[in-house]
Amino acid sequence: MTPSFPHRQSAHCESGVAANLLTHHGFPLTEAMAFGIGGGLFFAYFPFLRVNHLPLTTFRSAPGKIIRQVAKRLGVGVTFRTFRDEESGMAELDRLLASGVPVGAQTGVYWLPYFPPALRFHFNAHNLVVCGKEGDSYRISDPVIGEPVLCGAADLKRARFAKGPLAPNGKMYFLTNVPKSVDPVPAIREAIREVCRRMTRIPIPLIGVRGIRYLAGQVESWPSRLGERRALLYLGNVIRMQEEVGTGGGGFRFIYAAFLQEAAAVLDEHRLLDFSRRMTAIGDRWRDFAVAGARLCKGRPQGNDDFPALARIVRECADAEDGLFRELDALMRSGRHGVRK
Repeated sequence: MTPSFPHRQSAHCESGVAANLLTHHGFPLTEAMAFGIGGGLFFAYFPFLRVNHLPLTTFRSAPGKIIRQVAKRLGVGVTFRTFRDEESGMAELDRLLASGVPVGAQTGVYWLPYFPPALRFHFNAHNLVVCGKEGDSYRISDPVIGEPVLCGAADLKRARFAKGPLAPNGKMYFLTNVPKSVDPVPAIREAIREVCRRMTRIPIPLIGVRGIRYLAGQVESWPSRLGERRALLYLGNVIRMQEEVGTGGGGFRFIYAAFLQEAAAVLDEHRLLDFSRRMTAIGDRWRDFAVAGARLCKGRPQGNDDFPALARIVRECADAEDGLFRELDALMRSGRHGVRK
């Protein structure tokens, strides 16, 4: 058992798990810094990929990438394992716990009994830390829950081996080596540049700022192409992916703003504070989209609430992010940090 595991609640499961695991191993890290160093911010809209029969919209990088990138950029050793056999996967978990090793795990939210019923849907990329075993139950540090909880062995096994899109196949991971000291400056600069590149320079119209503009066009066309009922289902799904799946609100834009604020101090680069404020304002605009869209979904529109108006908000977000990431990339490329005016 690892009773001293530092459970801290966070907005997003994967960055929260990364921060808590590193903190447990003597490398204190905030959720925002883990998300930022992990290059978590992203956008993509894939109308041909369906989750729960609806197009995939994502505001973050692929599941698992944040933890991998944090470990790589900070020089942390991490081991990942998946299993074909459920019993073998549970036995290996027990072996590590008996050695006092907290273990990160990818799970299906729907099968975790401590989740509120309203939030239990079929999403198989939820991360948590298993930090002990008590009888036939496991002690879970789930970063989106306020306190550590107990989860029955049968329930955890079902969650670890959930079927469907993003099936975890018992995926678990644990840290094997954490350096005593790390210079985070190169990691932060590399991570920011990666996000800027993904958001502005990938020549695929479904990704980054181009993807946001593509989504705006889709939002505008949904009622005529799909009919009112299906258009509202599509809209509701975008809002859920933006606001309700551990994004911290605004499609992770608020978490990234917090990262830029912390990065300003680490890099001694006060200009990042302005980027942080601009990112917060962009998150607010994404939230305006979600609030107006939710009113439409609930049949309570106000004023100019309609699909064309929602598309205009999305285009505003695209324009604002385009400018921000191009300027941020130029600042990181200049390498002239710590120049105070």
